[in-house]
Amino acid sequence: MSEPTTTEVCRRLVGRTAVITGAGSGIGLATARRFAAEGANVVVADIDEGSGKAAAEEVGGIFVKVDVTDPEQVEALFKTAYDTYGSVDIAFNNAGISPPDDDSILTTGLDAWRRVQDVNLTSVYLCCKAVLPYMQRQGRGSIINTASFVAKMGAATSQISYTASKGGVLAMTRELGVQFAREGIRVNALCPGPVNTPLLRELFAKDPERAARRLVHIPVGRFAEPTEIAAAVAFLASDDSSFMTASEFLVDGGIGGAYVTPQ
Repeated sequence: MSEPTTTEVCRRLVGRTAVITGAGSGIGLATARRFAAEGANVVVADIDEGSGKAAAEEVGGIFVKVDVTDPEQVEALFKTAYDTYGSVDIAFNNAGISPPDDDSILTTGLDAWRRVQDVNLTSVYLCCKAVLPYMQRQGRGSIINTASFVAKMGAATSQISYTASKGGVLAMTRELGVQFAREGIRVNALCPGPVNTPLLRELFAKDPERAARRLVHIPVGRFAEPTEIAAAVAFLASDDSSFMTASEFLVDGGIGGAYVTPQ
């Protein structure tokens, strides 16, 4: 099944500044392109200098190299965004990992557990903590945290720390969305289904049987394309979602609603 095409992109983010972590590839890169097409000033944040610089150059934004588990680097990221563009209107806290040594709880070691928690959950905490003061001063802002459909359901082919980290993102997002709602700041969780990204392709290339077992559960019969997830992020970033906060935005091809899938 081919990727849907978009003939025209809305211009809902003109003049707004968006910070995207993990923007050098996958969902982050697709979102950087989408935000730029909608008129945003894009701050590309990534630990990979090569892909990050290339993405920033492509979208006409700036690149900031950042380890999202380092509080000082995260604070510097948002300060750079503000100093460069004069506002921080959108934070897409998207950086994450899914390493092969994160598997069943019976085989996943403590080091692997902690590494995934640091990158997938603690980084979201750090990014939200750093960006909120800017948004409070502005009296507005949209924070989108990348969770996952696995935060809503269990899997027998487990990635225990990944699943737990995304559940934590979901719970934290709800709390922040409620806490800051009356300050004009919206905080929502994006819950994608499996997405055709380098991370997923690498994981499944090592274990085709696992890929097949997962694909059969998707009612639409394919993995998502990064551009489809980016379109959902752009909606959450824009005023089109102005009455949405503390929500779980599920973009999963029907997995969460399926009992059986079409044959």
